[in-house]
Amino acid sequence: MENENKLFYIETWGCQMNEEDSEKLSGMLRNSGYSNTEEREKADIIIFNTCCVRENAELKVYGNLGALKKLKKTNPDLIIAVCGCMMQQEGMAQAIIKKYPFVDIIFGTHNSHKFPEYLNRTKQEGKSIIEIWNKEEGIVEGLPIDRKSDVKAFVTIMYGCNNFCTYCIVPYVRGRERSRNPEDIEAEIQGLVKLGYKEITLLGQNVNSYGKDLVPALSFSNLLRRLNNIDGLERVRFMTSHPKDLTEDVIDAISECDKLCEQIHLPVQSGSSRILKKMNRFYTREDYLNLVKKIKEKIPGVGLSTDIIVGFPGETEEDFEETLSLVKEVEYDTAFTFIYSNRQGTPADKMDEQIPEDVKHNRFNRLIEAVNKTFEKNNKEYEGKVVEVLVEGESKTSDDRLMGRTRTGKLVNFYGDKSNVGKLINVRIVKSNSFSLTGEEI
Repeated sequence: MENENKLFYIETWGCQMNEEDSEKLSGMLRNSGYSNTEEREKADIIIFNTCCVRENAELKVYGNLGALKKLKKTNPDLIIAVCGCMMQQEGMAQAIIKKYPFVDIIFGTHNSHKFPEYLNRTKQEGKSIIEIWNKEEGIVEGLPIDRKSDVKAFVTIMYGCNNFCTYCIVPYVRGRERSRNPEDIEAEIQGLVKLGYKEITLLGQNVNSYGKDLVPALSFSNLLRRLNNIDGLERVRFMTSHPKDLTEDVIDAISECDKLCEQIHLPVQSGSSRILKKMNRFYTREDYLNLVKKIKEKIPGVGLSTDIIVGFPGETEEDFEETLSLVKEVEYDTAFTFIYSNRQGTPADKMDEQIPEDVKHNRFNRLIEAVNKTFEKNNKEYEGKVVEVLVEGESKTSDDRLMGRTRTGKLVNFYGDKSNVGKLINVRIVKSNSFSLTGEEI
């Protein structure tokens, strides 16, 4: 094969959707004969899959691109490609090629399936290719995927977002909501089960909107119940849920279906109804808390995680205190916390009352302190309990332990038999930490 000894390197920033996009790029390259390397300096192709949700992710791209200039000079045949959400922003591709003229290929989120074509063109023509599609063109099925795990996998069920939260760039770079046909989703998962996969995480910017655009329409809860019937599949998770769209029938499905994990990621963003309105979130603090109450009543022991933004334009100390009190009331198991980052092209970027950086960081530190206390409290309650753990592999710690997760998403480190990787086993929790549990195999 022509590319048998050629190596590629992919670096990914951002969400699970970006991670799955990178798995597809990797799959396409492997189908063309390339092999993966974790050492950037050895690669014949380097791909940066970018994110534009946070400013920090963009700054990392610039820094890493700058570092490639010397590598390209040493190896003129090196192919450098930049793709992903950041490239979908107006004028970004042109700015990148102007500042880093040694970049060979730039493409966006809507045309990543065309990468092999762009690669062949730039190799044959010897010039840079910039191709950004401004509009999505349906869903491309059947792309090869190079999964990073042999135990669990991401499966995208829909693309895009229709919500237009005032702080978020995603609808502008990922397009409008498009749902995959349920038959295609089922076929993909059945194929993964045949390969030995035990757990699937369904992905979408707002999975609760799944199926509204299909003819005939299919609700997300009906999809979940269909997937629960797949033989050999052990666990199903999903993310992300928008609180305004998480319906009671989805909660009932989790409660009633044995393969649906008792875990819900439910981004709140703020505990203040005033700020939520400015964010265009379409629910109030009271709506959110009533939803949480309903979830906890129907799914005892549920693992709840969330996203929270501090320092949104106009956020007062009183607004922030409402966020802190909501965190204490809900008692999240996990929280992804962010300092508000201005995103050009979003309504929030032009709002008055931008919050000073020192105030943002002060509030962020106080939020971290509050959420960490709830983590510790929730984890403490696991001590002495026996839990089902899907063994994913070796722990990232350096003491030869294994790691896996409970149905509620808790990370468990324990000493055990490595032959159990990929299996569901019972583990007794002997110690709790802020962000993980320590157990012993039974």
